[in-house]
Amino acid sequence: MENSIQVKGLQKSYRQLHVLKGVDFEVKKGSIFALLGSNGSGKTTIVKILTTLLKQDSGNVIVNGFDVVAQPGNVRQSISLTGQFAAVDEILTGRENLVMIAKLRHVKDPLQVADDLLKRFGLADAANRRASTYSGGMRRRLDIAMSLVGESPLVFLDEPTTGLDPEARIEVWRIVKELAGNGTTVFLTTQYLEEAEQLADRIAILHEGRIIVSDTLAALKKLFPPAKVEYIEKQPTLEEIFLAIIGKKNEN
Repeated sequence: MENSIQVKGLQKSYRQLHVLKGVDFEVKKGSIFALLGSNGSGKTTIVKILTTLLKQDSGNVIVNGFDVVAQPGNVRQSISLTGQFAAVDEILTGRENLVMIAKLRHVKDPLQVADDLLKRFGLADAANRRASTYSGGMRRRLDIAMSLVGESPLVFLDEPTTGLDPEARIEVWRIVKELAGNGTTVFLTTQYLEEAEQLADRIAILHEGRIIVSDTLAALKKLFPPAKVEYIEKQPTLEEIFLAIIGKKNEN
């Protein structure tokens, strides 16, 4: 199986609002795939469908070789998810949160796994504090650490660095690159276009219910007309490419 995710003809409506209008894309194993789109474009809806939290109206969705409708249990066992908001138990300490997830995933030596992740995410000094005393950034780091328990072959990160300071964001980027380097597939949604530039092997733009472009950053740059100032060719940023593509789509 070459692809971790295969999506064909995905559609979803909420009452009169047609959010997804035939979405098609594939995500290769071991790659970092970034899904970009404006607020309300349907990024989180796609993540919820791929992770079995929401059922599509129509279309075929295969995750790690399993159909999300026919085999939801198999899908859940083969993935990890970090949503937009930190889902930690604030009554428990940071260590207890991680140990709990490790036990639920039947990981060997849960305490050692927890301590390794606490150190990796810079939370070792706060390991025995209740999560309710953590700052927003610390909660987010703990939440991401919890999603990495068990070494799932596919990790979903829905706007993972929102609310993190620059140093913590760079550390998350390092961990995401390390995951992909070890063969884990990462599906990323983000509002930070620089994040997609830094991380993604492939970038897809969701607009008005459809994927209007999906390619490498290098290929996307070719869609943007080069601008020259004297003798220096200006390289477009992903933000400029995104806005140019969305603008062209609206004009059409």
